[in-house]
Amino acid sequence: MGKVTGFMEWGRKLPQRRSPGDRLQDFKEIYFEADQETLRQQGGRCMDCGVPFCHQGCPLGNQIPDWNDAVFRGAWRDAFVRLSETNNFPEFTGRLCPAPCEGACVLAINSDAVTIEEIEKQIIERAFEEGWVKPRPPRTRSGMKVAVVGSGPAGLAAAAQLNRAGHHVTVLEAADRIGGLLRYGIPDFKLEKWVLDRRIAVMAEEGVEFVTGAAVGKKVPWTDVIGRHDATLLAMGARRPRDLEVPGRDLDGVHFAMDYLTQQNRVVAGDKLEVDRIDAAGKKVIVLGGGDTGSDCVGTALRQGAVDVRQIELLPRPPDGRDARNPWPQWPLVFRTSSSHEEGGAREFSLMTQHLEGKDGRLKALHAVRVEMATKIGGGFDLVQKAGSEVRFEADLLLLAMGFVGPDTETITEALGVELDARGNIRADATGFETNVPGVFSAGDARRGQSLIVWAISEGREAARAIDQYLRETQPTSLPTRGRDEHFGGR
Repeated sequence: MGKVTGFMEWGRKLPQRRSPGDRLQDFKEIYFEADQETLRQQGGRCMDCGVPFCHQGCPLGNQIPDWNDAVFRGAWRDAFVRLSETNNFPEFTGRLCPAPCEGACVLAINSDAVTIEEIEKQIIERAFEEGWVKPRPPRTRSGMKVAVVGSGPAGLAAAAQLNRAGHHVTVLEAADRIGGLLRYGIPDFKLEKWVLDRRIAVMAEEGVEFVTGAAVGKKVPWTDVIGRHDATLLAMGARRPRDLEVPGRDLDGVHFAMDYLTQQNRVVAGDKLEVDRIDAAGKKVIVLGGGDTGSDCVGTALRQGAVDVRQIELLPRPPDGRDARNPWPQWPLVFRTSSSHEEGGAREFSLMTQHLEGKDGRLKALHAVRVEMATKIGGGFDLVQKAGSEVRFEADLLLLAMGFVGPDTETITEALGVELDARGNIRADATGFETNVPGVFSAGDARRGQSLIVWAISEGREAARAIDQYLRETQPTSLPTRGRDEHFGGR
């Protein structure tokens, strides 16, 4: 793989980022163009490890050593073919995935992992530049119709695979544009929307039909969707946000993170907002929640001109290195600094919000107390408040980024009788993906709960295979299991 001694000769190196001061002036992506020789060396760092644990770390089963080696050899088209056999949208995962493959890289045992995600991104960008990414409509059509409800990564992946199998696929999206959270939940400084539009255009030329403004269960009855299609996939994500249940929650100036991010994405797209804008300009901002959504809010608030930004997390600060209870190749639970954190703001850990202070109906401050983790007998832990540790933070804007609790399923259960699991997600097993209603399937965050983009794409592909098998009945499906897609026409 690559160069036998490459991992000893070359260290991990990513493309240079624009300076924080420069990138805070716009919502463009933050990286400069990658140097080709550096990319070749990074591919050459992929060692002949014998057992590529990166495969285990990647939910898609990407053939990572194969395309790393191809990049090192300069065989970019071969790298593109290998990558496209397992991943429908490497231009998305190459920008947005937290890269569990890198956490499982054998080099990561005692060194820095191969830059797998960056190489992935550069392969697909090279493929678009060279014209290798072309619409490939199926040679024949099955005559079967499939509805995909939701156009996030799970829905798009399923649509692409089902269309490849020859079915007529209609993607129904409630919003005015296709993309789900890729469109309205991810800031442009992480994913400029021309990247999304480019892929959607390819899928449309391949025969996938996209319908926007189709809020199924509201504007479009569920019974109409089920009645007009031979199978239906529920892939609307898990967008119900976790709320903050403390006194003062109803004060002006308290908003869900996704409402805030969606508005800004619309502003960047040139839309005129129909509601009052949530603007951080000149304000003291608190972001409640330490995950990626919270980090996105930090970067957005700084770009809008906030005078102070503070991100607060309930749990303790993660360690700088792996804990003994978190061995390789598990995902490393370590302290991370995102590009947004590089740009400014403060971070606080082990703080539990007690109440919000207001004046004349508007938010003025957040009151919190420091907490410690106490192990419970029999396993698990409790958060114990530390006496006398109360703190007060002034705030004009509070953004709630504490995760999501599941999909919006009220109309589904009422109209179709679809069962939910104990967590409120749509009940469907992880192999057949079919719900208790015949012909109705579910995948992605709607089925598994809030998760990673790479899991959403993987579930969309696997659900497409299950749906294809359901439609063909006794005929074997032409779609692949997790891993290589032998029917990809990239060669």
